[in-house]
Amino acid sequence: MSDDATRDLSHSRSIEVAASPEAVYDLVSDVTRTGEWSPVCRECWWDEGATGKVGDVFTGRNVLPERTWETRCTVIAADRGRAFGWEVGDRYVRWLYSMEPIDAGTRLTEAWEFLPNGIAMFHERYGSDAEAEIAKRIDLAHTGIPATLTAMKRIAESA
Repeated sequence: MSDDATRDLSHSRSIEVAASPEAVYDLVSDVTRTGEWSPVCRECWWDEGATGKVGDVFTGRNVLPERTWETRCTVIAADRGRAFGWEVGDRYVRWLYSMEPIDAGTRLTEAWEFLPNGIAMFHERYGSDAEAEIAKRIDLAHTGIPATLTAMKRIAESA
């Protein structure tokens, strides 16, 4: 993998939201609403009575034109008004939303990282097509994060 591709294995963007960090957290951490803002993950539900604490598990259904798949995710950060995040599968990908109070409300940052276990899993699953599939996921993160943040801002500010 080239150095450029390695650098692309993580990506983040921020947006200012005219809502309190606690209100933004309450929105972001309600994974059952993910389909309202994500361009790929169309729905999520809590598994086994989970409520959003660290260690809880939820399932997400992702939809692209060429396929639909589900992932199980484990909450790794749940600090109201500060951060909510999860890892997909067996530490394949990490998503983290952080909230920082600012004069206008909250600076919401969405961060994504394709982890070594995910890279290895893609090589095992896709073989010679792995690099192309990894590139697709990188592109989805780079285009999806700004779209997601824009939708979250709209929803949080209309509440």
